[in-house]
Amino acid sequence: MIIDLWPILAAGITNVIIGMVWYNPRVFGAAWMRMSGISPEALERGKKRMPLMVALGLLSSLVIAYVMSYFALAWGVFDWVGAVELGFWCWAGFVAPVSLSIVLWETKPFTLYLINAGYWLVSFIAMALVLLF
Repeated sequence: MIIDLWPILAAGITNVIIGMVWYNPRVFGAAWMRMSGISPEALERGKKRMPLMVALGLLSSLVIAYVMSYFALAWGVFDWVGAVELGFWCWAGFVAPVSLSIVLWETKPFTLYLINAGYWLVSFIAMALVLLF
């Protein structure tokens, strides 16, 4: 089975861009920081490691995109409806249940779960659509 690397790279970059927008303080970033217990000082200290964090985030996104492209080929996803379904079912099976642990065991607010799980839902669907083209 041959997998084209360009769509995987594009899907990985798409995921990073969505994350940059989603967690921007003007979107969900301020609420996410508050509910996660991240202080502005801690955020400022973290900026020194930002290039490393972005690189590792991109690497993890590329792994997700690779696995998703493999699933797409194995399941015969050839249109946008199939891509949306692929993104949804990967999210519903792998991300949504695992992410719920922040509410169940870490006693974080359910709204934080919605912010994080919503990001992954949007990202998985967008990545699946990018992989299609």
